[in-house]
Amino acid sequence: MGRNPVVGRQGPAYHQATIPAEADAPLLSVKQIRSEIGHAETMRRTLRALGLRHHQQVVELKNTASARGMLFKVRHLIDVTPAGGK
Repeated sequence: MGRNPVVGRQGPAYHQATIPAEADAPLLSVKQIRSEIGHAETMRRTLRALGLRHHQQVVELKNTASARGMLFKVRHLIDVTPAGGK
């Protein structure tokens, strides 16, 4: 039996989102890509504070230091992209 090729692509290092700097993107589009089930209560509260209530939900946030801190905490549960300028 060979080794499972998926084994190397597990864990938060593989799934973590990259959060752009404030100068690069004033607005961020945040999508929840993994469930909060099985994670710490503090992570669940952080997702709620970001406005993410459901799996696959997308919200737009201002790129501030406090928002980036919350995004960093749950970076393995979300996908972050620069939002279109509105």
